[in-house]
Amino acid sequence: MPEIGAYEAKTHLSEILERVRKGERFIITKHGQAVAELRPIVGQGLEERRAAVARMKAFQASHDLGVFRCAK
Repeated sequence: MPEIGAYEAKTHLSEILERVRKGERFIITKHGQAVAELRPIVGQGLEERRAAVARMKAFQASHDLGVFRCAK
């Protein structure tokens, strides 16, 4: 996880927040000491959930898992 100084984080906050929105995480430091972690919030919006479902459906369509038999 990349470390970013507090001054740099303040200076480039809009860019950093956009990267966090896309899933990146950062450690914010002050005088070389870690003071905070900047990460996406746990709950995802409807658009992100729909995109995740679409990716799972595409994966399922492109991968043949064969026939599973359960042992009795």
